[in-house]
Amino acid sequence: MKLGVICDGISRDLAHALKVMDEFGLDHAELQFVGDKEVGDHSKAEIAEMKALLARHGKPVSCLSRHVFAGMTSANRPGDELHARHMDALKRVIDMAHEVASPLVRIMTPKKEQILWGHNGAEQWNVAKGAWDAMLPLIAPAVELARSEGVTLVVETGNGTMVNSNYTGRKLIDDLDAKGVLEVLWDPANNCWCHELAYPDGYEELRGGYLGHIHIKDVKVDTPRATLEVRRMGEGQLAGLFEPMAEALRADGYDGVISFESVYHPGNGDFEAGFRQCIGRFKDHFG
Repeated sequence: MKLGVICDGISRDLAHALKVMDEFGLDHAELQFVGDKEVGDHSKAEIAEMKALLARHGKPVSCLSRHVFAGMTSANRPGDELHARHMDALKRVIDMAHEVASPLVRIMTPKKEQILWGHNGAEQWNVAKGAWDAMLPLIAPAVELARSEGVTLVVETGNGTMVNSNYTGRKLIDDLDAKGVLEVLWDPANNCWCHELAYPDGYEELRGGYLGHIHIKDVKVDTPRATLEVRRMGEGQLAGLFEPMAEALRADGYDGVISFESVYHPGNGDFEAGFRQCIGRFKDHFG
């Protein structure tokens, strides 16, 4: 399968990150932060320098991953100041996607309301009424922009976002009638927080053309204690699920990229050291 990495998980120095990718035979570069800027904030000269570096190392870009719509809430409305800033940022990222030939642009969703739907009394006492429906018109203009620009958006399943599971990711796509323009960026470790079992449950939600991109890391969640621990690959709660996930992806002919998300460090803040401790296990499963 096509393997890559979110480059700033190794280093925000793109030249160094690409050298490390060469060392480990990773072919696809996902860009999030390069230098001191998030994608969408770089100048034309800086983008040209990135393109030259990527070409020199023969690394196609898999996805441009800005945190579009992250931090918004159900109180925001289309066209308000914050929404306008996010839409402007998305336009800049799409322009950059054209420049670096990235087929995908990531978006996020607003902050999570914990209970969105309910029955037998919960709909009266527990549901954050209208929160889901209020989100849809915030995301809809992004879908229309992507459609007009000929790019595909991927919505990440996030820890604290409205789309925090494959179920909610699929529902967002269906509710916006956006299949083919918006796909799910599946981060099964993030989905652990809402206790969606990655395989088979989470995977089954994405069958039928909903899966666009994948992030892989390993974690241990303790939701009652509001605590998240990033673990070395294969030592968290996804350890026994990586192989059946990989087998299902192969069997179904998944042709997207699987990006390793290097957010583990061995207690010393050295994320490149964490990458080096994990990448072999990542390649063993998904290579």
